[in-house]
Amino acid sequence: MKPTGPLRGMRLPRRALVALPLLVLLALPAAAHVLNTDLSKLSRTEIFWTYLQLGFTHIIPLGFDHILFIISLYILEPRLKPVLMQATAFTVAHSITLGLAMYGFIQPPSSVIEPIIALSILFVAIENIITDKLNPWRLLIVFGFGLVHGMGFASALTGLGLPQKDYFGSLISFNVGVELGQVSVILLCWALVGRWAANKSWYKQRVVVPVSVVIGLIAAYWTVERVFFA
Repeated sequence: MKPTGPLRGMRLPRRALVALPLLVLLALPAAAHVLNTDLSKLSRTEIFWTYLQLGFTHIIPLGFDHILFIISLYILEPRLKPVLMQATAFTVAHSITLGLAMYGFIQPPSSVIEPIIALSILFVAIENIITDKLNPWRLLIVFGFGLVHGMGFASALTGLGLPQKDYFGSLISFNVGVELGQVSVILLCWALVGRWAANKSWYKQRVVVPVSVVIGLIAAYWTVERVFFA
């Protein structure tokens, strides 16, 4: 029986077929950060590199939900300028709430933040499916979700703690590590798909829609899990 309607002609390129099982693996529970270092014995340079690595690993490989969010932002319009605009809005937003949370100005409960992060992924995935172009107001949506994701980053960083002798510097280096992780995700998406498929007539049907469906299903599962079973 041949598929009809929106599914008609929805065939995935080989690279996209390889990527889909990887996305499914991202639904597995994340491991926690472990810091087995006596920070009081480290120099400022060593502290910088320690928290830079922690920020990077918070995205790759531990930040499964953040990885899916970045992929969702990228695939709808994989040209460099739109991706950089969204990434900049997201960076500014999560830097604000991460700093506010770490300095104690806000205390977001993870029981609220984590389901909202999952919903943000679901929202962007659904938007990718139903729209044909990147709308200007999406920057505001990305900024708003970036505020929420920053609170999620703060939850992980609070568990690790920050060294008193270089509190601000370690906070900055963690944030830089997060950004390097996000840029790495974007570059990987570009290398696997965007570089050779973005301008194809079938890009929306064969890449954006199926990948967004998979991401949306994972995000929906996470939402239910985090609301009712966390």
